[in-house]
Amino acid sequence: MSASAHPQVDISASCACGAVSMAVRGRISAMLLCACQDCQRASGTGHATVALVPTAALTITGAVKGFDRTSDSGATFTRHFCPSCGTPLFGQSSRAPDIRMIAVGFYTGQNDWFAPSQLIFARSHQAWDLIADHLPQHNTYRE
Repeated sequence: MSASAHPQVDISASCACGAVSMAVRGRISAMLLCACQDCQRASGTGHATVALVPTAALTITGAVKGFDRTSDSGATFTRHFCPSCGTPLFGQSSRAPDIRMIAVGFYTGQNDWFAPSQLIFARSHQAWDLIADHLPQHNTYRE
């Protein structure tokens, strides 16, 4: 893949109340949209907008809270958020302990590097949630 498919970033932002800040410094591993029902529930819309980064590229300042659930794959998926204002921060899967799934919207105004390469969990995608026609769609995780 090209460098544009894996951009190098140096970004930082804070949650709505300012109690938690999160910086990403390094190369983005992947960029995608996820339409699983859990992401729909968490985002309040038809899909989540996610960038995968190595754990070492992410710096978090402030206390965060996590919520664990068992995903369809059997892995434990943990969503982390600010315990004061509830701003979504990142997710992590027990299947990939060295990767963090950051909420791209957290970096509003600094996320023009984002270009999703696929939609996963298209099987639960909502027809009213318009997704670019050119994006490959996978019913579950990509093979």
